[in-house]
Amino acid sequence: MATATASGPMRLTGIGALLRHRAVGKLVLLAVAAAVLVPIANARWASGAWPDALTVDLTSPLGRASDWIIDNRDSHWLFTYFLGHISNAIVISVRAVYLVLLAGGWAGVVAGAALVAWRVAGVRLAVLTVASFGVCGLLGMWVPTMQTLALMVVAVIAAVVLGMLMGLAAGLSDRIFRVMRPVLDTMQVLPAFSYLLPVALIFGVGVPAAVLATVVYAAPPMARLTALGLRGADSGVLEAVTSLGTTARQRLFSARLPLARKELLLGLNQTIMMALSMAVIASMIGGAGLGDRVYQALGTVDVGAALAAGIPIVLLAVVLDRVTGAAGERLGANAQGEALSPLRGWRGWSVAAVVTVAVALVARFAGRLEWPTSWTVDIVEPVNTAKDWMVDHLYTGVPVVGGTADWAAHFTTWVLDPVRDGLQDLPWWSVLLVVAALAWTIGTWQTALTAVLAMAGIGVLGVWDKSLDTLAQVLAAVAVTVVLGFAIGIATARSTRLERLLRPVLDVFQTMPQFVYLIPVVALFGIGRAPAVAAAVIYALPAVIRITTQGLRQVDGAAMEASHSLGATSWQQLRQVQLPLARPALLLALNQAVVLVLAVVVIGALVGGGALGYDVVFGIAQGDLATGMVGGVAIVCLGLMLDRVTQPTTRRDHGAGTKKGA
Repeated sequence: MATATASGPMRLTGIGALLRHRAVGKLVLLAVAAAVLVPIANARWASGAWPDALTVDLTSPLGRASDWIIDNRDSHWLFTYFLGHISNAIVISVRAVYLVLLAGGWAGVVAGAALVAWRVAGVRLAVLTVASFGVCGLLGMWVPTMQTLALMVVAVIAAVVLGMLMGLAAGLSDRIFRVMRPVLDTMQVLPAFSYLLPVALIFGVGVPAAVLATVVYAAPPMARLTALGLRGADSGVLEAVTSLGTTARQRLFSARLPLARKELLLGLNQTIMMALSMAVIASMIGGAGLGDRVYQALGTVDVGAALAAGIPIVLLAVVLDRVTGAAGERLGANAQGEALSPLRGWRGWSVAAVVTVAVALVARFAGRLEWPTSWTVDIVEPVNTAKDWMVDHLYTGVPVVGGTADWAAHFTTWVLDPVRDGLQDLPWWSVLLVVAALAWTIGTWQTALTAVLAMAGIGVLGVWDKSLDTLAQVLAAVAVTVVLGFAIGIATARSTRLERLLRPVLDVFQTMPQFVYLIPVVALFGIGRAPAVAAAVIYALPAVIRITTQGLRQVDGAAMEASHSLGATSWQQLRQVQLPLARPALLLALNQAVVLVLAVVVIGALVGGGALGYDVVFGIAQGDLATGMVGGVAIVCLGLMLDRVTQPTTRRDHGAGTKKGA
């Protein structure tokens, strides 16, 4: 009896401790609120569909606004005296860079790029640069590559300048930092598609719209990393500089910016990668170059032509990523070989410039400015032949395992359709309640409110069912990505050899622009929602693997040794020590998976993904900007909601964050 009596208070104490847990307390409050609100909502709105009374039709006002902009684009003062000058400046800048590249000839461009890589990163990357540009020429893509490079140069310079100005303001002022942080958060979770329609509406389809969409998309990483570097400067150094009587401007240029050099170069690297990715997507609104070739080839399902243009994109991304990454690693470290070299510093850059000009002049006088047509290799026909063979032998009818088309059909029937139908059959208010519970459990009431308002905004726009279709694709892709990413990440964290084998593969996959992932899935899976999900999984998987691996390896060694000394097995260490201690990294991996998957699932509309992505593509292709903008705003809302329900509040307070993981 005494034992039973004693167990009562113990049990009550345990329940009290459980209720005092932060997440449990929030869920209890939500359960109480649901008990009151659910019967009322069910009585008022029994069906699952979003009620028409809570929908706002924006088609007419957006259509009128679009018509006004189109009618006044050539006459209104806002366009003629402001936006028109911006558009002309962009056109002139891109054309000037393009003409310089053409004037240098293929030999001058290759020599200049190789010498820059040599000065910044060494001989090995110089050789890689020469080989990469050579492959671009061999594939017959020299002119489109130069077009993309010209657009990239202008967009990156503008994005870096804009990002640094924003970062300087946020880094030097706490008030501006608090104001800009949610803005940058929002900009970084928006899929790239969301930037296309506003600039296309204002500037029309063409190079200016493509460049401005790229700038807006690529500037946030530079801004965040600049602010992070300035705010994280060594306080001791700043105090020492201040004690010398320096002004604020002198402290900025003599201490803050030099101390933030590595963050600035990392921001440059991220800006370049995102600009290249967006420059390809911007081909949908008139951006010429390699992206336009890929887009046109995908429209006709010409896998060979798409691959011929996709390979140079990947090579450009790899070269730019490696060179800027190496510059960041070597910054501030004077290797002995460089210190003893007579070509160090400005002498080396002078020699590089002279050699580049000399090679360009020799090529011009020799009449060899254009890439020789005899040096090109046609891979379109062989690739299409291989694709036809794959369709004939792997697409369907494979004994036992079935073909890729069968896998896609089964995934659609058994996963995508049930998830979509289940979401669409849920009462709309129950979806909002689930969103609130998830966001509040891992965040604050502000994040929960933001997530609920974003999801409600989708219903108000009148695209509730389409958004849930897109959400179903995102959830399915995230589930596959997380399972594969966590499994491979755990294996990589436990095997150095496996990490070395996967590193070059992950490097290549992380530098590929989003468009390129559509090429292999079209060849293997055809057209539909399953190929869009497959492309999203391939795109997001490298980031999840790397973040998981890094998180597990950074677990405190003392905790691992203590568990080992207690006789824990390897599996017990993983389950009871590593995974709990690596929880922040795993949540970050989940958040990155959601953001990256959404970016490609929307682009998957080009290969039959449908839903919101189709509205945006249709709006751009048909000039129906009202439909396209409603779809784009809904994508923005969906991205904000998904970010808030997967991102702990503490992560937004510290990290700089990028679109494409670690």
